[in-house]
Amino acid sequence: MDTVAKCFSPPGESTATAVIATTVVTTIALTSLVRFGLWPHKPQIIPGALTTSVPRLSKEELAKAAYRTDHFPGARDVVTPYGNIRVYEFGPEEGRKVLLIHGISTSCMTLSDIAHSLVEKGCRVLMFDLFGRGYSDAPGDLPYDTRLFVSQILLVLASSPLAWTGNNAFSLIGYSLGGGIAVNFAAIFPDMVASLVLLSPAGLIRPENIGRLSRLIFTSGLVPERLLAWMTKSRLRSPIDNAVSKRRPAPGETLPAIEEKEDFVDVVVQEVVEPSTQQSPTPFELEVVSFVHWSLDHNKGFVPAMMSTIRYAPLMEQQEYWRMLAKRKPGTTAVLIGRDDNLVQREDYEEDALPLIGGKDNVFWRIVPGAHNFPFTHSETALKVIYEFWDME
Repeated sequence: MDTVAKCFSPPGESTATAVIATTVVTTIALTSLVRFGLWPHKPQIIPGALTTSVPRLSKEELAKAAYRTDHFPGARDVVTPYGNIRVYEFGPEEGRKVLLIHGISTSCMTLSDIAHSLVEKGCRVLMFDLFGRGYSDAPGDLPYDTRLFVSQILLVLASSPLAWTGNNAFSLIGYSLGGGIAVNFAAIFPDMVASLVLLSPAGLIRPENIGRLSRLIFTSGLVPERLLAWMTKSRLRSPIDNAVSKRRPAPGETLPAIEEKEDFVDVVVQEVVEPSTQQSPTPFELEVVSFVHWSLDHNKGFVPAMMSTIRYAPLMEQQEYWRMLAKRKPGTTAVLIGRDDNLVQREDYEEDALPLIGGKDNVFWRIVPGAHNFPFTHSETALKVIYEFWDME
């Protein structure tokens, strides 16, 4: 009967049905291909350079890396459900325990001077590469938010053969993004952190200081992942190079004025090299620049980690956590901000952060020489202030 019915069907009906069906199938197929191409499947873990690139590099190539696998003593790789974490622990076992957290774009190499000085003062130092940075793996399917970073800290603490938990277990120093993470950790575990030191801390960067276009591109979710990854990689490489070149003006030439609005990539640039000063980059700044480039070339998890960090990490609007710091014992929290910091601006933080954490009667508040990257460009000054805060002069 179906055959007979088809014979008596209008001549154009089957053709139209076929065209519609073909169009639907083609559209679904193209949509799937585009979605797969531009919004790829995210793996649970993106292996870091330690297990992917490093084994394939020659000894000569590894020796040229600004941040090598033996950069600090006491290295260990902690296996976790989120991927491996590169951890360093060194210094006298009976010394004051100090946990260091680095910034958004680099490894813990940026805290080298501070770490070694602390050990010379008799401290036990624990530091690690944030997920996707340095030699740590990168979770591929999780947001890089407070929950992830707090979990990473707890995993690092648990990996030590020494006791790093309990009341007043350790002092915590956080730089830039690491400062924002340190604030939130100390707010959640106030009894565990005996002393909190924040160096150019993120967390309360005003959203209006970031250009609207940059916020739209990085946080709206409208830009396809692959396209955003390509844009991020390009933007990470070129602005850093431009910042370095701007640091070498010709005789009599003045540097261009800094734009009023920052870009999210400026968070990275200013952590690596400060473009607003007319002095040439220091050798260590050039090493940091070199390692960011190395990460772009050799660490597949670096760019995805950066993208997710920009979207979800405690960079802005963390008032709830900062307000909880006011409950800490007076004199146990220190905030150091660079006088020339264009990212964590001292006027903004004095207006927004200082009242939240109890004012200068409750916290140790200092403006120090240097820009956003003062912890390694002016490390001696930073250390002097830290030791003053700890009565270790």
